[in-house]
Amino acid sequence: MVDSRWVVLWLLFLFFSYGLLGAAAASAGDGRFLYSGFAGSNLDLDGTATVTPRGKLQLTNGTVQLKGHAFHPTSLRLRRNNNATVRSFSSSFVFGILPAAPGGLGGHGIALIVAPRKDFPSGIASQYMGFLNKTSNGNACNHIFAVELDTILNPDFHDLDNNHVGVDINNLTSVEAATAGYYDDVTGEFRSLTLISGEAMRAWVDYDGAAKRVDVTLAPAGVAKKPRRPLVSATVDLSTVITDQAYIGFSSSTGTLSTRHYVLGWSFGVDEPAPELDVAKLPKLPPIERPKEDVPKILLTIALPVVSGALTFAMLATCVLLLLRRRYRYVELREDWEIEFGAHRLSHKDLFHATHGFNPKNLLGAGGFGRVYKGVLPNSGTEVAVKRVCHESRQGMKEFVAEVASIGRLRHRNLVQLLGYCRLKDELLLVYDYMPNGSLDKFLYNNNNAHHGDNNNKQQLPALSWAQRFQIIKGVASGLLYLHEEWEQVVVHRDVKPSNVLLDAGMNARLGDFGLARLRGHGAGAELQTTVVAGTFGYIAPELALTGKASPLTDVFAFGAFLLEVVTGRRPIDDGGNGGGGTVMLIDWVFEHWRRETLVEVVDPGIITRGDQYDVNELSLALKVGLLCSQPMADMRPSMRQVMQYLQGDASPPDLSTAAQHMGLSMLALLQNQGFDSYVMSSSSSSSSSMKRLDTSLSTGR
Repeated sequence: MVDSRWVVLWLLFLFFSYGLLGAAAASAGDGRFLYSGFAGSNLDLDGTATVTPRGKLQLTNGTVQLKGHAFHPTSLRLRRNNNATVRSFSSSFVFGILPAAPGGLGGHGIALIVAPRKDFPSGIASQYMGFLNKTSNGNACNHIFAVELDTILNPDFHDLDNNHVGVDINNLTSVEAATAGYYDDVTGEFRSLTLISGEAMRAWVDYDGAAKRVDVTLAPAGVAKKPRRPLVSATVDLSTVITDQAYIGFSSSTGTLSTRHYVLGWSFGVDEPAPELDVAKLPKLPPIERPKEDVPKILLTIALPVVSGALTFAMLATCVLLLLRRRYRYVELREDWEIEFGAHRLSHKDLFHATHGFNPKNLLGAGGFGRVYKGVLPNSGTEVAVKRVCHESRQGMKEFVAEVASIGRLRHRNLVQLLGYCRLKDELLLVYDYMPNGSLDKFLYNNNNAHHGDNNNKQQLPALSWAQRFQIIKGVASGLLYLHEEWEQVVVHRDVKPSNVLLDAGMNARLGDFGLARLRGHGAGAELQTTVVAGTFGYIAPELALTGKASPLTDVFAFGAFLLEVVTGRRPIDDGGNGGGGTVMLIDWVFEHWRRETLVEVVDPGIITRGDQYDVNELSLALKVGLLCSQPMADMRPSMRQVMQYLQGDASPPDLSTAAQHMGLSMLALLQNQGFDSYVMSSSSSSSSSMKRLDTSLSTGR
């Protein structure tokens, strides 16, 4: 017979052994688990997700454009039988989101999701947070319930801000959402929290099956108990969403900005509150890494006092002199605006190596404010475009940098993203997303079509289909709408044209080159007085040429010229492109065909000769919108919001009959009457920030 004392000791040994693992504290079948850290757990991990040696669940490791998933291995029993409603359940977890460096800017957030599967191979590592994509987003067949802790403002999903909590059903457009924070139980006061602060926080997600209500509560990890008032409450019947077999887990992604996402502890319960987490026993978040350029300064500060006693006075004086010389020679200036923007400061050394010493072979192009080089960042391997800003820019360096700092906070899928910068003495380097397909104008004019007048180009590029062109038009319109109405300030771009529209790997349009852009607050005066007429001849609105006052409507005019250019394949100003000789304004030419009801004759032959399917109604709509935007009378032009409604079919096509009497004015004659005869007749229209520098051929329209 086995001694009963040995049996008791063996059972105690097994109990403590499993307790030390810190993993699920209950069987899979009872719908309850507790992870006090993740050492020894058997989570299903995917992508960049991993469990660190100290028990932290790390969903992303800071590498950009990657995703990570982590799921409880067994399915949930959220229904008592196949036809029953979903039972009440509760989940609690402690998490932390760490930016690449202090400053609070980084990639996307974390989502707690309940789904019928544990793998999401088609999920995109960007605004779709690693578990949805453009096609699946909003599809009821997803059967996904999620709570997002999002650190990016995405207008496509109608996000509140770049620091919010939302309840999602099959869609990243939240059913209900609120800015991150919590309500104090004593005062009832709302206290804001910054999700990407690098501090540990705790979240509770509670579903009441009887009331069909989801409550989400947030608090700092150190708060003793769950706040009584939830941050977000949403009335949702999850019985129509969650399937019989469901799994719960986390998904996260980085997008174009480096971020690390951690979960430190997690619990779950069905028909009862989630087991309480002992925050004091959970693993700790790692500190936010300092920028690498600061490390030598720290080491130098520590090393000098240690070795000073062993050095002679002469040697010490020499070292100090050399140090001062080096510091003043390579000093990197910092100003007040960099407190907020400093997370994206990059070292000059990294950018120098990324571009192979700004090798001419890496040169992508040159603009009014500097040359642009292709580079690969040495640490992440990310392809970037690095612009060296000209020192002799007419804007003062300080004002120019301050402007770039503000615009660098723009976040939209149809704008080129400013990833970082570097200042070394009086040199400024700007680092952008690299667009592998280059600028749109190369696709419009590098195909040696005789009517383009570009027979000297060596590289042949494929002609754009109508579907690609229409998508590009809508993309630029969406970006301008964000600039004019949806960002925290009004941004007037002032240089909308095909050479400033870049194409990513998927041929999606990104509006870039904000060197001429100006900002003002919402509700301020509609116009911005500038000291010079800025932009490119052919895209400059008549009132801007006459008064020097820029406004969103002058951008609308430039967009109209751009739209007509994309549809026709012709430049805004052509010296004889219509076969009749002399200078021809594209707007006048298209309008004349509209009057004759022969609009089909203005369409780029490259669209028709490709043999692809194209929508005649879309072509006609685009041309009409282009004419409406390009008309001389500013108050007759639509806003970019109206333009988007036209292009997306949310509003009836524009009626040109009212505006036709104003369009009947020849744009060429109008500009000549306003004092620009010499520029028109001398064929000078290249990109410039001053009409006094319009010194290249008008026929190029660029």
